[in-house]
Amino acid sequence: MSKKKVNLRDIDTKEHSGEHSHDDGHNHGDAAAVSNFRTYLPAILSFVMLMAGIAVDYFEVFPFFKGWIRILWYTVTYIPVGFPVIKEGWNSIKNGDFFTEFLLMSIATLGAFAIGQYPEGVAVMLFYAVGELFQNAAVNHAKSNIKALLDIRPNEALAYRNDDYISVHPESVEIGEKIQVRVGEKVPLDGMLLSEKASFNTAALTGESKPDTIAKGDKVFAGSINLDGVIEIETTKAFKDSSIARILDMVQNATTRKSKTELFIRKFARIYTPIVVFLAIGLTFLPYFFVDDYVFRNWLYRALIFLVISCPCALVISIPLGYFGGLGAASRNGILFKGASFLDAMTKVNTVVMDKTGTVTKGVFKIKEIVSTSAITETEFMQYLMAMEEQSTHPIAKAILEYKTDAHNLVASKVSEVAGKGLKGTVGGKTVFVGNKALMTSNSIEVPFATDSIVESIVMVAINNQYAGYVTIADELKEDAHQAIRQIREAGISKIIMLSGDKDSITQQIAKELKIDWAKGGLLPEDKLNEVEELKKQPDTKVAFIGDGINDAPVLASSDVGIAMGGLGSDVAIETADVIIQTDQPSKIARAIAIGRSTRKIVWQNIGLAFGVKIVVLILGAGGMATMWEAVFADVGVALLAILNAVRLQKMKW
Repeated sequence: MSKKKVNLRDIDTKEHSGEHSHDDGHNHGDAAAVSNFRTYLPAILSFVMLMAGIAVDYFEVFPFFKGWIRILWYTVTYIPVGFPVIKEGWNSIKNGDFFTEFLLMSIATLGAFAIGQYPEGVAVMLFYAVGELFQNAAVNHAKSNIKALLDIRPNEALAYRNDDYISVHPESVEIGEKIQVRVGEKVPLDGMLLSEKASFNTAALTGESKPDTIAKGDKVFAGSINLDGVIEIETTKAFKDSSIARILDMVQNATTRKSKTELFIRKFARIYTPIVVFLAIGLTFLPYFFVDDYVFRNWLYRALIFLVISCPCALVISIPLGYFGGLGAASRNGILFKGASFLDAMTKVNTVVMDKTGTVTKGVFKIKEIVSTSAITETEFMQYLMAMEEQSTHPIAKAILEYKTDAHNLVASKVSEVAGKGLKGTVGGKTVFVGNKALMTSNSIEVPFATDSIVESIVMVAINNQYAGYVTIADELKEDAHQAIRQIREAGISKIIMLSGDKDSITQQIAKELKIDWAKGGLLPEDKLNEVEELKKQPDTKVAFIGDGINDAPVLASSDVGIAMGGLGSDVAIETADVIIQTDQPSKIARAIAIGRSTRKIVWQNIGLAFGVKIVVLILGAGGMATMWEAVFADVGVALLAILNAVRLQKMKW
């Protein structure tokens, strides 16, 4: 079976190129059905004619089916499946590659014709063709999984054309065009803000949990999420330079990074195939010198059987297809491995190091706790606080205003900002201060000492110069954060570590809540890198690092396996990482480990199956105890079994 067909570069990227069809689903379905029929037609035709020929041979219903008529029938039967293989073998020879499976299959089947074994010759080539179809079906199934994965990324931009905003594919947007981004939408292209101001969730880009508020003329990065109001952006980069385009390119090149097992098998096949050819030649002629009743035709038949059995299809195809099946299974689960080598690498990881913001937390603010004094109810306290924050554009204000209350909201007036401290204003005729401890202290307002031990961001409130309470604002854990840590431990990972650029107190609190072994906060990118480098110096330690921001890129590149959160991950992190979690779910890390281990297990099963069966049938063939039919099973049959075994990866529930 042709090893050249197992290549992710064959993925049809038309749907990502901006060439969109307006046909309905029925037209696409009909076209696919016609294409599939044409693909299978040669094999179907040969099979029908072969079965008819064998039936006529066996029942002898047509006396004229002899001599040149019989030869012509089986020749016509052979051509649909045999000609493409012979052509491929000839092209390989012209390119200097003599000893390929195409050459082995051509010699064996044409040799069978030469000694009058016409049905066997056709059958061998037919089963070979069927194996090719199985292989292509398995590959196409994996391709469809990867395509579906890529389709969840932004695929439209609202471009300003002809005095209106119209929806277009991002690839058609040119540098300098104006685009519109609505609330909650991802920015599809890098650009410059044209609106007066905007607030974005940029946790994926910066590693910081605080939303980023920018002004007119500032840069906006693709992958940021617009949090507040409809905005306009002037594009500064083309789609081909965006993270979406680069990820598609990564997928297409995923098979260029071979696993060590795969590389060994390919090298082995290059040495193994010519040896087999010369052994077959020896098996044909050498018995003349040692056997009394030497019959050339009998020994040639044994040599042809030997060639068919020894064809390395099962090894050359099923091994990479096993890894390809792993890549497809991973992509169907929202995990993108950039190559087979990283499927193997995941099986060896015993230490997991992770960032905090955007990895195990959502990177967005939420009210965690409301504490008011006995002089005021919680509802009244929040009314005063929300009245003031309605006048603010700060991201923390947005988190506070998400608080749900049925009470009538108060209205603030004369609100002014105290730089770096908070807000001062009047609510219901009362003077209200909202901000940090420094704001309270500068206005001689006494604050309880207990607030000093609070690790989260804190917003204090004072009414008529009397302390009224506080709210804490904290980044929220992802829904599957606890599950992720538990499953990573169940996968046999001996050590889980958290390294973060956030405050050490917050980092330690999150680590304690998740029961992480060791944590350290307040780190710069180079500090994270140094920590991981120290870990790697320990004997038998294989480190996987999980991050999502630009600040994580150095350590992603340095770790044995770099894993990026790809749903909102920065371009640099995604490009640097070896594995991308497209859904931003940390629980997928354990799943990636499981898929890597299952893939490696199936690959070694295929190797054992291929070698075991071939060795047995080779011995039987050389001794004259195996026919061409056993040879077909040892070659194509084993390859089919190995392919079906590899396809199991895509059917498993993880």
